Amino acid sequence: MQRFETARDVALSTRPDHPVYCFRPQVLVEDARRFMAMFPGETAYAVKTNGEPMVLETLAANGIDLFDVASPAEFAAVRQAAPDARMLYMHPVKAQSDIRLALETYGLRVLAIDHEDEITKVTRIVRALDIDPGSVTIYVRIQTKGHAAYELSKKFGAPPAHAVELLQRLHRTGYKVGICFHVGSQIEEPDVYERALRSADWVRNRAGVPLAGLDVGGGFPAEYGHDPRRKHVEMPSLGQLMSRLRGDIVEWDFGDLPLVAEPGRVIVARAFSLIVRVLLRKGRRLYINDGIWASLSDSWTGKITLPARFIPDPAIKSRNGNSKSIVPFRVCGATCDSVDILSRPFWLPETVDTGDWIEIGHIGAYSMALRTRFNGFYPDTFVEVETPFDEGEKPDSFASLETMAG
Repeated sequence: MQRFETARDVALSTRPDHPVYCFRPQVLVEDARRFMAMFPGETAYAVKTNGEPMVLETLAANGIDLFDVASPAEFAAVRQAAPDARMLYMHPVKAQSDIRLALETYGLRVLAIDHEDEITKVTRIVRALDIDPGSVTIYVRIQTKGHAAYELSKKFGAPPAHAVELLQRLHRTGYKVGICFHVGSQIEEPDVYERALRSADWVRNRAGVPLAGLDVGGGFPAEYGHDPRRKHVEMPSLGQLMSRLRGDIVEWDFGDLPLVAEPGRVIVARAFSLIVRVLLRKGRRLYINDGIWASLSDSWTGKITLPARFIPDPAIKSRNGNSKSIVPFRVCGATCDSVDILSRPFWLPETVDTGDWIEIGHIGAYSMALRTRFNGFYPDTFVEVETPFDEGEKPDSFASLETMAG
């Protein structure tokens, strides 16, 4: 992998016509270690967030030996990158063949469920493989309430009373049992963990079975940008959020249980930026070589404000407008699909033109995981960059939450 000091060096030396991911391994390591130091339990990296081999290998080499996986492809990716790593199969709804593969081939012994039919599937395979149920830990996922960019309890989680029944049934069958929850991706209020712990306490007290552990899921917010033209809602720092979570865990009497967290965004978001090129400026529209079917789907659907840095092409000698005037541009993706238009504009210097580049920061979470091969476009070029995005020249641009006509 080629190495550069800054993303600007990448753009000006290679003059790329295709999107380029700038990987900052030291940032990844720092953010992972920071999380592990603050959380009072085990850290299971959520592979769905970014399962690139370079990410998994870097994490495995720097203290992460536990991974949250959801599919056979993720089993294989983790085993390839870190042969000795442990895996937690925390997807609540699984194909029966995938359960068998997890138990038989990969030796996984920790799973999650949120419905009795899932218990039936798991038990059928456990008995067929003659596995001792006492060697398997099954977490019951409970619903939570709160606000996040993606609220996962709309899709997963058992209501508290149902969770009580599931825990009791699992215990009777001989499994070790735990409680888990996921408050949503990129939480927007700090109270969600306390409410989830309160629900977990209610379920525990009524189930009356011994618990093998508590998994608090993910949701820990990553640092993104914000639109200075809009009111900025302050979230606690990760340190403040963790301090509060540790206190809540003790207050609700979960401090003596084995604890697990499944962070994703907060670990990997800052580790990557993306260099895109302006293929065409058409008035206040910019056509770039990426879009919602590639790296920018999360910023399109998740209400994420991404910081950005304008990299002008020095070959353009004459420009129109004021370089210090930041104005909104509608951004269109590279595909020939008319849907491929970002729902929020990018605010950029008025002088941006065809051939210029834009470095989009904090793109490490979900951008690569969600990219498609639609229309034959598939960004897959990586370079290593030394300078963290936040330590370079101050970002002069951002993707706004506002909408604009046109």
